[in-house]
Amino acid sequence: MNWEKDMILEVKDLFLYYKTGEGIVQAVDGVSFSLEKGKSMVIVGESGCGKTSLGSAILRLLPKNVELYKGVCRLKGENIMGYNDEKFRREVRWIRAALVPQGAMNALNPVVSIFDQVAEPLFVHELAEDRQEAREKVEETFDLVGIPADFLSRYPFELSGGMKQRVALAMSLITDPDIIIMDEPTSALDMLTQANIMNVLTEIKNRIDISFILITHDVSTSSEIADMAAVMYAGQIVEFTDSQNFFDTPRHPYSKSLMESVPTLKADDDSLGYIPGQPPSLLNPPAGCRFLERCPRSFAACSEEPFVFKPEKNHFVRCWLYEEC
Repeated sequence: MNWEKDMILEVKDLFLYYKTGEGIVQAVDGVSFSLEKGKSMVIVGESGCGKTSLGSAILRLLPKNVELYKGVCRLKGENIMGYNDEKFRREVRWIRAALVPQGAMNALNPVVSIFDQVAEPLFVHELAEDRQEAREKVEETFDLVGIPADFLSRYPFELSGGMKQRVALAMSLITDPDIIIMDEPTSALDMLTQANIMNVLTEIKNRIDISFILITHDVSTSSEIADMAAVMYAGQIVEFTDSQNFFDTPRHPYSKSLMESVPTLKADDDSLGYIPGQPPSLLNPPAGCRFLERCPRSFAACSEEPFVFKPEKNHFVRCWLYEEC
């Protein structure tokens, strides 16, 4: 999955397995994709499909029970997988690639002021000489995410859920990274606040040259910001294309089922679809196509592991239905 364009991130054959008391969890199993500079990408799929683990693998935020971690991850052409942990921490994480974690509203320290939490990366990475320079940078970032400057002296418990989310976003932006990975950034917010946060992300994307990866199971909230879409199922990306192709004409049977299960203003209740059953366990994924047992279009070839096919330009699908493409 590689295009001849100016890529900010290229991931190829990325694996991340965990060792547990029950066996080996194949959370990320041979994932590949590319993201062009200045573009945004959404990764969608059901809970437990490996989306969060993929973000952790890219940023090397790994637990102690890692069984397998390998692959290629190029950031602006450099394979950062070859960096040792200290070099990665010093030169990549939060400098060139940052994270808005799942449950970001609970990631703020309740006894530390908003300014000190947002400015901390500037001091850790020696990007500000003093508090005045740091304050100017924080105020500039607050303006970008829509937070009044007088919030600098406040504490997290004084902020609404939406404002806490904006603070978490400001923390990821403070070092001017090339790419930000956001893990379910709106999942704990009401519908109106979700819309406001997505509008903020759209404005940021239009104002500065930055790329986003948005990890979510909520397809509807990602449609306006995403340039690219990746569908993840059972540790693998089963479809990867531009957002217009995905939202208008998804190709993989799983992608189609996901889109059919999303309510729209024009649809009535009887037209909503659903996906029977549940995703397979990542402890022992089935041989062949991992969507086989739930797929309405399965046939004999699906008992074998499908390759990634290209039914049209810039559209990749892991499904035997497109073998002749």
